[in-house]
Amino acid sequence: MKVLQINSTLNSGSTGRIAEGIGITVIKNGGESYFAYGRSVNPGKSQIIKIGNKWDQFNHVLQTRLFDTNGFHSKTATITFIKQIQQINPDIIHLHNLHGYYLDITVLFHFLKDWKKPIVWTLHDCWSFTGHCCYYERVNCIKWKTECHHCPLKSIYPQSYFFDNSKSNFQKKKALFTTTHNLQLVTVSKWLENQVKDSFMQALPVQTFYNGVDLSVFKPSDSLKFKKEKGLEGKQIILGVANIWSDGKGLDSFIELSKIIKKNQVIILIGTAKKFNKHLPCNIIGIERTNSIEELAKFYNLADVFVNLSIAETFGMVTAEAMACGIPSVVYKTSAMPELITKDVGYIVPLNNYKLLFDRINSILENGKSGYLVNCRNRAEELFDQDKQFEKYISLYKNLQSTYLS
Repeated sequence: MKVLQINSTLNSGSTGRIAEGIGITVIKNGGESYFAYGRSVNPGKSQIIKIGNKWDQFNHVLQTRLFDTNGFHSKTATITFIKQIQQINPDIIHLHNLHGYYLDITVLFHFLKDWKKPIVWTLHDCWSFTGHCCYYERVNCIKWKTECHHCPLKSIYPQSYFFDNSKSNFQKKKALFTTTHNLQLVTVSKWLENQVKDSFMQALPVQTFYNGVDLSVFKPSDSLKFKKEKGLEGKQIILGVANIWSDGKGLDSFIELSKIIKKNQVIILIGTAKKFNKHLPCNIIGIERTNSIEELAKFYNLADVFVNLSIAETFGMVTAEAMACGIPSVVYKTSAMPELITKDVGYIVPLNNYKLLFDRINSILENGKSGYLVNCRNRAEELFDQDKQFEKYISLYKNLQSTYLS
């Protein structure tokens, strides 16, 4: 089996690492893995194709900033890439994030419309069925259910400074994505699957595969030495992790939380910008993003409680990683977050209820994280083992291929 995956990044960031893992699993099963990417890349096992160049991306970003047309540029780069697809002639084309300033989705889907082999599209966010945004939960917008217009998140990724083109984008996406044959959707949570079923993509077949976690890296370990190295002995650690911190990721909630935590409690935020750290309250320690998953696992194990206060999550990878390390979590009752948490592994609290948030965090701290370790690890092994999750894609590929051949 020959599989071609397409994503904005390769082996970088959560979606890039997931796609790399799928590619490795394809190879382990005796197949050929190709990977086409548009932006950042780390070494991987797949045969790599770069889509476009820096000028293509710069122009795509510029057009988006001016006209709100993300996904409708990089035409020449996409045409060139399609020729490469035809040369490879894959048995399965697997799409991931198509936004990211590197593809012209009109050109790509006009080609895919006539493609006679199976196409899988893993939706990691909501961009595919909105006119602009990837996450609408932060403003409780439901325009995407009927037709986007006057987008309240125009200034959020993919940011537009001037024009609002959300209505036109919505109409174009609807026309492109609902007329492509052999398209199988995969969502990363039941919550996202239900959102798809309320969107213009509702007629397409869809199923849910949770994102996978590397349980050989994210696992319980002794944190005493690491805690001593960081000068945090005697402190109770409240941990938050994000690629980029913003109010949407819960930064404002952590600031509010810092005002009421106890003197022996410290908040650590992984993924903050260096220039931003000096503006944080004294009881919040900001640490720049790490590309080492081994180091990240150390920080999870350092924590006494993991707190995810993101408003919009289609899965919640960092929560799953913390759980795999045996760390209990407290999350907001928004988007897909409640799907991950049971009473045996943490708490779910209403959005911006800081008193209850503080109470739930302290309940875990008083009980001690060791009391949650076994339940957390068992749940991670049951639901988020990356080897099991990647094999689900192999089974899906085979089923789709057999249907095609028949």
